[in-house]
Formats: sequence, structure tokens, C-alpha cells
Amino acid sequence: MAAFLALLAACTPFQRGAPGGTASNPGTAALVVAESRIGAPYRYGGSGPDAFDCSGLVAYAYRQAGITLPRTAAQQYSAVTPVRKHELRPGDLVFFRVNGRSVGHVGIYAGEERFVDAPQTGGTVRMASLDDSWYRQRYVGAGRPYQ
Repeated sequence: MAAFLALLAACTPFQRGAPGGTASNPGTAALVVAESRIGAPYRYGGSGPDAFDCSGLVAYAYRQAGITLPRTAAQQYSAVTPVRKHELRPGDLVFFRVNGRSVGHVGIYAGEERFVDAPQTGGTVRMASLDDSWYRQRYVGAGRPYQ
């Protein structure tokens, strides 16, 4: 029985960390929190824990990881240390322009061109791709809210 349990434990999926900042860095901890909210409904102005807009999800996830961020996507963009796209790490923030205006959308990078996204009214928190044409055309930049 002990051998069976050891084998079963070896098959357990890798966990990046746990909410509350116990991961190796706050970005990873925030990503774990954001991923745990996949499926939560989008709500304009929503900042959790049960419904979110994009910047509300980011602020909520980072707050759980011990970092306070401004509330809007534009404010968050101004508050982060810029990161080049090829230097993105899980937990970094990715920013987009909406309707050709200033920064109006944000997500949490998960790796492999994917990010956690709270998309729009009627949608739910989900995993999205930077390769999607909508996001690719509107990508502004990325940043890291911790050192």
C-alpha cells in the first residue's frame, strides 16, 4: 500500500504555490490565485472574490500575494516595472489598448503565451492567448509589480 501511495503522489500535478504568498515569489502566488478564479463571472467594477473585471482580478490576486496594486488597468500599467515580451515570467502583467485609446485591459501572464483574463460582460475569468489576433493587435506591453 505504501508503494502505491508513493506512486500516486508522484503523479500529482505540479503546484506553483498557494494563495497567501507562500510561493517562491509574489508573481507566482498571484497567478495561482488568479487561476483559482477561472470560471468566475465578469462584472464591471468587480474586485472579487466572486466576480471580477480585468483590473479587479489583478488587484485581488496580487493582494492575496501581499502586494497592493492600483485599481485600474491604466494605473497598474503606470505602477509596474516594464518587461520585454521575450522576458515575461509567470505572474507578470500584460496590457492592452481597447478601442485605440489608452491602456484599458490587463491580464496575468501564465507562461507559454497564455494569460488569465477577465474578458467582458457576459464572460467568465478564463485562460487566453497572446497569439489570439484580438490581443496581438492590441498588446501594449508588460510589467512586473515586484522586484
